[in-house]
Amino acid sequence: MNTKLLMATAASVLALTSMVGCASNPTNAQIGTAVGAVAGGVAGNVLLGGPLATIGGAAVGAVVGNEVGKKR
Repeated sequence: MNTKLLMATAASVLALTSMVGCASNPTNAQIGTAVGAVAGGVAGNVLLGGPLATIGGAAVGAVVGNEVGKKR
């Protein structure tokens, strides 16, 4: 369980770090993509476990987050 928590935390830090490095203010779609990727990665890891589930969850979360962000 500690490994899963560590992986989720690392993914969150990586996503937040990449957002901070942007030269301009991010759009709602970019914010939605980042938040969706982190949430999807965590959910995929918790529900199914393993790196493939984490990557798949992050990919699906990014797409959904991007679409939600575009509508705002």
